[in-house]
Amino acid sequence: MVTTTAENEVLTSTSAVTGLPQKRYYRQRAHSNPIADHCFDYPARPEDVDWRSLYPSIRADQEVSFADIGCGYGGFLVTLGELFPEKISIGMEIRVKVSDYVLDRITALRQKSSGTGAYQNIACLRTNAMKYLPNYFRKGQLEKMFFLYPDPHFKRAKHKWRIINQALLSEYAYVLRKGGLVYTMTDVEDLHNWIVTHMDEHPLYERLDEEEANTDPITPKLYQSSEEGAKVVRNKGDHFLAIFRRL
Repeated sequence: MVTTTAENEVLTSTSAVTGLPQKRYYRQRAHSNPIADHCFDYPARPEDVDWRSLYPSIRADQEVSFADIGCGYGGFLVTLGELFPEKISIGMEIRVKVSDYVLDRITALRQKSSGTGAYQNIACLRTNAMKYLPNYFRKGQLEKMFFLYPDPHFKRAKHKWRIINQALLSEYAYVLRKGGLVYTMTDVEDLHNWIVTHMDEHPLYERLDEEEANTDPITPKLYQSSEEGAKVVRNKGDHFLAIFRRL
């Protein structure tokens, strides 16, 4: 049988053991400038989004409820799909090769689970969430947002690139429903303190106390479901968790 170049590329990049794409074929630099003028196609308004192209089985009464911002290689997104089969979750990732990996990973998982219909509730978008969230989500649409191991942008001059800041927190509050939750996790204490300070100062959020945060069924999954989280665990690094409620 003669195979095309595209088919050979798929065969090469897919593991013969797991049937899933292999990350080494999708490597990209860890950081991206979110302020740069990347070329993105994006809808003018949420009503223009063709969600069925991402979720072929989505029902008319369903909409995206969970957003994993900067989803990386999709480990936590996959976990969300397994934990909440009735919820629609989206991963948003700015890096092109990384988002390609997540899309191929979801396609492979759907094919492997074709008899069960699993993983039809997750998808990935390549976009800049710091610019285009209101183009995808209507006011008060989201129940949960996740910011797991975001880029710390250590240099003071680049702090404006951090995905948590006062202006963006207002945008997040716009797309979150009242009572919705924002989950943040990092292994950088300085970034954690930055996040807590900015969210505490914003009038539309309150932090969950330690007991409430620890009883949330999602909390245990935040530590190592994502690839970054698993790496921190392997390296015996610190985790800094903070969860906030939209008022």
